[in-house]
Amino acid sequence: MNVQTKPAEDAAAIVAELGRRARDAAARLRTAPTEAKNRALADAARLIRGERAAILAANALDIDAARAAGMRAALQDRLLLAEARVEAMAKGLDDIVALPDPVGVEIERWTRPNGLAISRVRVPIGIIGVIYEARPNVTADAGALCVKSGNVVVLRGGSDSFHSSRAIVELLRRALKDAGLPEDCVQLVPTTDRALVGELLRATEWLDLIVPRGGRSLIDRVTAESRVPVLRHYDGICHVYVDRDAEIAMARDVVANAKMRRVSVCGAAETLLIDRAALDSHLMPVLAKLHELGCEVRGDAEVQKRDAKALPATDKDWRTEYLAPVISVATVDGVEGAIRHIARFGSQHTESIVTANPATAQRFLDEVDSAIVMHNASTQFADGGEFGLGAEIGISTNRMHARGPVGLVELTTYKNVVRGNGTLRP
Repeated sequence: MNVQTKPAEDAAAIVAELGRRARDAAARLRTAPTEAKNRALADAARLIRGERAAILAANALDIDAARAAGMRAALQDRLLLAEARVEAMAKGLDDIVALPDPVGVEIERWTRPNGLAISRVRVPIGIIGVIYEARPNVTADAGALCVKSGNVVVLRGGSDSFHSSRAIVELLRRALKDAGLPEDCVQLVPTTDRALVGELLRATEWLDLIVPRGGRSLIDRVTAESRVPVLRHYDGICHVYVDRDAEIAMARDVVANAKMRRVSVCGAAETLLIDRAALDSHLMPVLAKLHELGCEVRGDAEVQKRDAKALPATDKDWRTEYLAPVISVATVDGVEGAIRHIARFGSQHTESIVTANPATAQRFLDEVDSAIVMHNASTQFADGGEFGLGAEIGISTNRMHARGPVGLVELTTYKNVVRGNGTLRP
C-alpha cells in the first residue's frame, strides 16, 4: 500500500483513486460468503497477535510525536497501545467472527391479496468512510465490522495515530488477500493532508456513509460540510443519578467505576446527580471514594456545604466532557429533577440511575431520552463489546437509523424483495 506522510499535491485525485478501488472491492464483497469473511478476520486476529511488537513499535512513534506536540493526557491515553490493548483488539476480531452474519437475513415477510410475496432482506450499506482521531483501535474495529457486514471501509485516521493505523491496516489487508477477498475492502487514506477530509466529505458519487469519531471540532466540521450522510456521536456528557432509595455501597461503587475506571472513554460519567433527599446519607460516602481515587469534585452550593474539598461548579461544568479525573456534582429534586437536568445539559449519550425502587427506575428509563439508559450499572458499559456486538464503529447519538453502539446489524440497510407469478397491476 503506497503511503504518503507529506502533503498530497492532488487530494481530489487521491480520493478518486480510493473511490475507484472501493467500488471494485464492494462489488465482490457484497456477495462474499460468510466463511471467507470469517477466515479473513480470524487470520487478521492471528496476525495482530503475531505482529504485536511491530504494532507497538509503530504506536511508540505516534506517542513520541504526541508528547512532543503537547497532546493532552486523556488523548494520549486513547492513542496508547499496550500489550493488553493489542490483545483486546485481536479478541474483538475473534468475537466478530463468532457473531451471526447479518447480510441476507430476512427481517420480515408478508403476502398481499393479489399474491405478491414481499420480504425485506438485510444488505450492506455499501462504502463507509470513517474519520477518527487518536484511536488506533478504531482501525481494527471499524475494519472488521465493515468486512463482516459486507461493507468496504475507507479509514482516515488522524495524523496522531498514522503509524499505528498503517501497521494495523497492512495486517487486515494481508488477511483479506489470503482469504481470497479484495485487499481494498479496507483502505487507509495514504496521507495526513487535511485536504483529503474535505474531498471525502464531497465524495457522494461513491461514498455512502461517513462516521466521524473524535472531538467536537471534528464532528462539527463533518456535520457542517459533509454532502454524504453522517452517523455522528457528539460529546459523552454522561450522568449517574443517585436516588434516595439507592443502596449506599452500590451507589459508591457504581459512581467510582463510571467515573474512574477509564476517564478518557466517551462512556465515562462526567456529572453526578444526587437526590436532595439523599444528601446527608449518600453524598459523602460516594465522594469520599472519588477523592480516594484522585478525582477532583466540582459541586453546587449544597455539595460544597458537605464536602470541604469540593470546588465550586459553574454553569459550564454541567456542559463539559472532561475526559479527565474531574466530576461535576449537582443536587436535584428527585428523579424528576434528574430527568430535567439531563434534558437540559446532556448530550444524549449514556445515563444511569442507582436506586432500589423499581418504579423510580422505570420512570427514569422511560423518560430520559438518551441513546443508552441504565439502571444500577456503570456508564462504562456503553461499549459495543460489552453489549455483545464484538466491537463498535462508534456510539451513535443520532435519532435516525442507529442509536448507541453501532455494530454489525447497524451497518446494514435492507432491500425489498417482491415475488410474483406474472402478477399485473390493474
